Amino acid sequence: MEGAGGHAASTVAPLAKWRNDFSRAFQYYLDRSTPHTMQRWLGTLAAAAIYMLRVYYVQGFYIVSYGLGIYILNLLIGFLSPKVDPELEVLDGASLPTKGSDEFKPFVRRLPEFKFWYSITKAFCVAFLMTFFSVFDVPVFWPILLCYWIVLFVLTMKRQIMHMIKYKYVPFSFGKKRYYPKSAASSGSVTKD
Repeated sequence: MEGAGGHAASTVAPLAKWRNDFSRAFQYYLDRSTPHTMQRWLGTLAAAAIYMLRVYYVQGFYIVSYGLGIYILNLLIGFLSPKVDPELEVLDGASLPTKGSDEFKPFVRRLPEFKFWYSITKAFCVAFLMTFFSVFDVPVFWPILLCYWIVLFVLTMKRQIMHMIKYKYVPFSFGKKRYYPKSAASSGSVTKD
């Protein structure tokens, strides 16, 4: 009896080691890709294009595409939302400033950019794999799904934009502000005595 259990444990150990080694290597490359934002997003765009070409040539899997669109919309809302929602949370030290006299606090996303990218990339890969199984090719009239998704997107973005306007935050930063000395700005308008 003990021999049978020992043999099973010895076959599981190499599999667990291989899984651990693969996981470490994968995490290593994920960590190395972190500062390369543009290249990561271009890779995701390529994965999205491959997925769309697959759906176009197969002429099916519209329900998978609809589910993918809803998931990406959910991720986008998390990406555009503050970590601490001023509407739901009691005002504490981590809340967004609501008045001009309030202290500046940086915008902290509920879903950071890296996790947003990683989730979208995984979603396109999983959706691509799903297109190889006919069980996911449910026959639907795709224009209705597309119209419903567009209406859902518009209503959700309208609500999100109204939230941004109400609490006066912008979820994007366009680099560091540059301050110029006043003497340089007023030197053009200096008159001689």
